[in-house]
Amino acid sequence: MTAARTVRDTKNPTRGRWGLVIAAVLVQLALGAVYAWSVFNRPLQDEFHWSKAQVVLPFEVAVGTIFIGSIIGGRIQDRLGPRPVALGGGVLYALGVMLASLVSSRDQLWLLVLGYGVLGGIGMGAAYITPIAMLAKWFPDKRGLITGIAVAGFGFGAVITAPVAKWLLANFPRKTEVFLPLGLAYLLAVLLGASFFRDPPRDYRVPGFVPPTTGRAVAGVRAYTLHEALRTPQWYELTAILALSVACGIAFISQAADAAQSIAHVGAGTAATLVGLLGLFNAGGRIFWAWLSDRIGRMTAFVDMLVLQALCFLALPHARSLILFTVLGALVYLAYGGAFGTMPATAADYFGTSHAGAVYGAMIVAWSIGGVVGPTVTALLYERSGHSYTLPFTVLGIVALVAVALPVVTRMPSEPAPYRTGATPIARH
Repeated sequence: MTAARTVRDTKNPTRGRWGLVIAAVLVQLALGAVYAWSVFNRPLQDEFHWSKAQVVLPFEVAVGTIFIGSIIGGRIQDRLGPRPVALGGGVLYALGVMLASLVSSRDQLWLLVLGYGVLGGIGMGAAYITPIAMLAKWFPDKRGLITGIAVAGFGFGAVITAPVAKWLLANFPRKTEVFLPLGLAYLLAVLLGASFFRDPPRDYRVPGFVPPTTGRAVAGVRAYTLHEALRTPQWYELTAILALSVACGIAFISQAADAAQSIAHVGAGTAATLVGLLGLFNAGGRIFWAWLSDRIGRMTAFVDMLVLQALCFLALPHARSLILFTVLGALVYLAYGGAFGTMPATAADYFGTSHAGAVYGAMIVAWSIGGVVGPTVTALLYERSGHSYTLPFTVLGIVALVAVALPVVTRMPSEPAPYRTGATPIARH
């Protein structure tokens, strides 16, 4: 039986790789629940009398500590493989969420920050980077599309979590109790999905696939270690592009439910439903822009995404109707998700996949920087401008517009890779 299976796998080395995509999406669904945080803002404020800046702190810390898990997890993954990292990170993430359920008084904000923020964020970072690096190795022939799918589940997590969390919040006397069943659900999803993770063999190649040497999305000539990548200006340019895109998009995500109530004058229930709906565009943007970047080029895609964000933010404070607010919000989510869907493929093109866990894992520091700066500045500007979103959203629009300069000047660190018979795709991509 073993010999027969070995023969079949040799003839078709790609067998089973789409099953890994399903497993990866399941894990990312659990992790992406963090994007539903704005649903908790108002209930936690009402129960514990925290300020807006205080109530978004657990979310900011969770995003701010993601890079710790992604750096550590990425380096371990390159040595031990994806399964132990995804399992360990996922368990830590779920335990952090469940720990948050113990918060019962106003002076226990620190416990919510420690559990949901620190432990949850570090675990999320380790589990998040794993399927991205793994699938980039399995799909050199569909790099943009597959990395988009790999992170689409993360964006889709809020679609499921927002209405579930809303129902739980309405039925639990103490609002933080909802984190226990949510944490248990995340734990089950991560254990089930991550148990299937594995890297391809070192001599893996997709039958019939010849890496492109021309076109708008081609691979570089060599694979970089993390140390080598950090010595190139391109690593910092890509990280800055991601950080600025994240800062703008996640600032809106952290305030989406409240902004809908303030600008479009809808109720809390409608706002929570809207957050779930917008999550579809976060997920869809990761697939759409990643796929499109294969055709129009990575940097062209980033220019388009940043311009789209800028225009939407400048218009959002004036979107008094629910329909207009939803359309503009959906486009912001679409572009925000697109940055996460496109950047893994971009990093793989620029630096290869041999050390993708470490190289892109370190780049996730952009997510943490943007995730802390964006929501914090937005909350402060909101409170200091008399509880108005006009100033913060206008500032975000200007930041996105200025950020367009970065993808315009960014160039690949090496020439496109020539295809050589016998070359190992994993080492070159």
